[in-house]
Amino acid sequence: MTEPAAAPLPPRTAPPRTAPPRTAFLLAQLGADAADRFAERVAELGLTPRDAGAIRVLGHTPGISQRELATRLGTTPSRIVPLLDSLEQRALVERSRSERDRRNYELSLTETGQALLAPLRVIAESHQRAVLAALTADEQVQLAGLLAKLSAGGGLSPDAHPGYAGAAGSSGA
Repeated sequence: MTEPAAAPLPPRTAPPRTAPPRTAFLLAQLGADAADRFAERVAELGLTPRDAGAIRVLGHTPGISQRELATRLGTTPSRIVPLLDSLEQRALVERSRSERDRRNYELSLTETGQALLAPLRVIAESHQRAVLAALTADEQVQLAGLLAKLSAGGGLSPDAHPGYAGAAGSSGA
């Protein structure tokens, strides 16, 4: 007697691919290291990363309100006041009453603050090269795209940083 033909085996499927364990930890580890190294670099200019972020935003959008700056940096208006007080005391930022709404202040960089934009740009570019040095140019572009996708998926603003949400005196990057 002949045996019946065996039923065909289902096609072999690969197990679903997911991120290897500890991927999120590696992102956090790299982020903390990059933030620490950036803090060291901007300290050479007498700035904290919080200072540098505010100066960068004000350099791109002079005349914005304190409220708008707080929103862009991902913090509350009450937390931005001590940062602005410090920048103003060092003659880096000026507050002036808004002509459009006298209840608000418009913010702008002083000449001294403006003079920091070029060295900050050099530091940021050098920092990026150092952080990404282990990757090829194509890998850097791919990583940037993936990080932008993760950031957008998390509802993060391009200017906001967790360091701004903490205590106003914190030097978070």
